[in-house]
Amino acid sequence: MNPILENLHSRKSVRAYVDKPIPESIKKDILVAAMAAPTAGNQQLYTILDITDQKIKDHLAISCDNQPFIAKAPMVLIFCADLQKWLDAFIDSDCQPRVPGAGDLLLAVDDAVIAAQNAVTAAWSFGVGSCYIGDIMELCEEHRELLNLPKFVFPAAMLVFGYPTEQQKDRQKPPRCDLQFIVHENSYQRLDGHELRKMFGKKIGNQPYESWLQAFCARKYNSDFAKELSRSVDVYLRDFQSH
Repeated sequence: MNPILENLHSRKSVRAYVDKPIPESIKKDILVAAMAAPTAGNQQLYTILDITDQKIKDHLAISCDNQPFIAKAPMVLIFCADLQKWLDAFIDSDCQPRVPGAGDLLLAVDDAVIAAQNAVTAAWSFGVGSCYIGDIMELCEEHRELLNLPKFVFPAAMLVFGYPTEQQKDRQKPPRCDLQFIVHENSYQRLDGHELRKMFGKKIGNQPYESWLQAFCARKYNSDFAKELSRSVDVYLRDFQSH
């Protein structure tokens, strides 16, 4: 297996870090790698917020579903889908631009998360672990105010970085579904109950399928934070689309 594939397969989320700062040179390499990611029309429809203020980290640790490890992370980056900078440039140059629409926003979100994944992969190559924090999309009004985000900038993903503890290094990476269930040839193939049971088999282990799925649904899909996430994004989209 070549080093890039080995890096991709070995990488796992890291939520506990040793008390060791990330050198500025490595941080810069991670950020530059993020900006080397594919981007629609070379527009780089994102802005990366480098959170160095401990008070903001402490706030995010509480507002992002009470996760204390966020405050302890040596590096915190927020990848924002950013249409504002191009819109401002268009207006400044009298281009008479249209108002951004939902398609523009989704394209910018694509750009932001692709850049984020480049940062994740680059960090792991230095032995620096990371964890995605999707909760940055929750409490969207609060986070937009905290981070001074204008109307056409959306916090698409947050990443926390640090050198993993030995426990985190030894922790087994959760299994993924088999390729046959994830890759469909030419058109979408909806799975029936039997196929779904086979697909989730690696994740379930020896647990009863229904019990595992009901517990997972309650813990994730029907959770309060999932409901708040949908509410926050709905509110943002209404504001985004209001003219």
